[in-house]
Amino acid sequence: MAIEYARTRETFGRPIAEYQAIQWMIADSAVEIEALRWLVLHAAWQVEQGLDSRQAQSMAKLYGGVKANEIVDRVMQIHGGMGYTRELPIERWYRELRLLRIYEGTDEIQRRTIARNLIKGHASITGALG
Repeated sequence: MAIEYARTRETFGRPIAEYQAIQWMIADSAVEIEALRWLVLHAAWQVEQGLDSRQAQSMAKLYGGVKANEIVDRVMQIHGGMGYTRELPIERWYRELRLLRIYEGTDEIQRRTIARNLIKGHASITGALG
């Protein structure tokens, strides 16, 4: 939605997609979505293999909740004041996504789980990369 809007919304005679600030918002969001996709796939793979996936799940949940909020915030920023109105779904997404960082364990609980597993040696930062 943000990409399409950036292509069509013009300021000073050119689409806002041509502005570096908008391009960086779109690029950052694409990278974060892809990183989250891999975190989720890794956790799902661990479940499928019958491995203890709690660490991977906590990492995916923490990163996903935080990044989803940041991405929707960028989408709202790209849309400007129109993004805050109820005419577009962005305002609702912003409200609803905030819940991802609360239910099934707050960000702080996920961080505690991740850190405890690392400190106790139940997980490592190297993971599958050795």
